Amino acid sequence: MGAAYFYHLTESSLEKALPLLLSKAREQGWRVEVRGTNADRMAALDVALWDCGDTSFLAHGLAGGPHDAHQPILLTSDGRPAQNEPNCIVCVDGATICAEDVIRVERTMIIFSGFDDGLVQLAREAWKGLTSQNVSAQYWAQEDGRWTKKAESQSD
Repeated sequence: MGAAYFYHLTESSLEKALPLLLSKAREQGWRVEVRGTNADRMAALDVALWDCGDTSFLAHGLAGGPHDAHQPILLTSDGRPAQNEPNCIVCVDGATICAEDVIRVERTMIIFSGFDDGLVQLAREAWKGLTSQNVSAQYWAQEDGRWTKKAESQSD
């Protein structure tokens, strides 16, 4: 049974934090869906991941290509199931996730900016909704350049 990890961005942008979190997921051998809400925004994240300037290379693709099923990281925004059969779902920009999705994968990450009150509210609602359905969840916040666990809710 999977778990939902909430990542509260208070010190960096999504473009800076996402490559590190994706690298950690790939180190586990997980195939990843990055689930967004807007195709243009996902296209911008696609470019940002290619240009992350980091020493690690994150092979990925934007959904809708001929090789979606083979992508280790697939960026989606159309609401259809990811064709790469992910072990990990990363929700960005307020993308929604249901308990059934969380349970069927190893890990779900909900990444939200503390600089956007709307995204903070959506994350709170997601936490309440998922934990009320007996989904294990952890809440992490950026603190002095690293992630610190602030809260946890275990499933029964």
